[in-house]
Amino acid sequence: MSTSHVLQTNGLAKAYGAVEVLRDVNIDMVQGEFLVLVGPSGCGKSTLLNCIAGLEEISAGSLMIGGRDVTQEPPKDRDIAMVFQSYALYPTMTVAENIGFGMKIRKVPKAQMDAKIAEVAKLLQIDHLLDRNPSQLSGGQRQRVAMGRALVRDPKLFLFDEPLSNLDAKLRVEMRAEIKRLHKTTGASVVYVTHDQIEAMTLASRIVVLKGGDIQQIGTPQEIYDRPANTFVADFMGSPPMNIIPATISDGRLNLGDVSLPARQGLPDHVQVGIRPEHLSLGGSDLRVTPTMIENTGAECYLNFGLNGVTVTARLPGRMDENSTDPVNLSITPGKLNFFEAETGARIYL
Repeated sequence: MSTSHVLQTNGLAKAYGAVEVLRDVNIDMVQGEFLVLVGPSGCGKSTLLNCIAGLEEISAGSLMIGGRDVTQEPPKDRDIAMVFQSYALYPTMTVAENIGFGMKIRKVPKAQMDAKIAEVAKLLQIDHLLDRNPSQLSGGQRQRVAMGRALVRDPKLFLFDEPLSNLDAKLRVEMRAEIKRLHKTTGASVVYVTHDQIEAMTLASRIVVLKGGDIQQIGTPQEIYDRPANTFVADFMGSPPMNIIPATISDGRLNLGDVSLPARQGLPDHVQVGIRPEHLSLGGSDLRVTPTMIENTGAECYLNFGLNGVTVTARLPGRMDENSTDPVNLSITPGKLNFFEAETGARIYL
């Protein structure tokens, strides 16, 4: 993979009047990366994508694509291709005509255009649908056509705005795998917006987590999952989310209500402790808990219990009696506790 920078934002900000939607956004993306913008509704991720596309003017800062300052450039001059949540296909055109429409406008020679349409259609496994109209296609097939229209462009940057949110759950999983395969095959540079953290974890080379217009953390999926920068990221990335439990430190012990464990050195007197549900396992003597609810999902179960005033979830293999209230012994996987500041929720790096 080339390390040339395909996208750089420096101090990018966006405001509508007095309302700040994005603040001081700094992103440095290299060629071939799959960068996912993720966050709850209203966090600014789609606005940021629209700023990159040139569909929204930025209020401050600068934006570069392929090493060229495009802050003031119109969308058509930015060398981008965009795939929207709505497929935005022309209903009276065939699949082939929809895919090739941009090339037709640019007066690409017919032989070259037909070859490119055939190549992309085969890549997307829709080469048997080229003569059909969009009304004759399923949702997944329509989304493939929309992606094909972007792929024939061969731009510096692909922008995807929640492309799978209109699909049902099974099709979403299939299309997610398809997009991952396409990225591996083409080596394209992609900026992808989603509110689905599973999509973010499975697709991204790096993830940008946004909240209220501010970047909370940029990192690989594993970095963000294992070492979240604050309690917001810890809670947002993961299903079920990371358990966050208030705790105190005294006499070298970590006190979680009635539970006392050996404490790491260098921690303040008051902290928030984070632990992923899968890092609690049956047996051992770290915790003895009484279930408040047990949910069986098939291959595993979620055991909920109270600890120091909060509800904690353990993800355990197999099934348990959903009505059981018998005490259960749990152990904590060594080295898997995360620590956050009690007041700000920022990660404590030890």
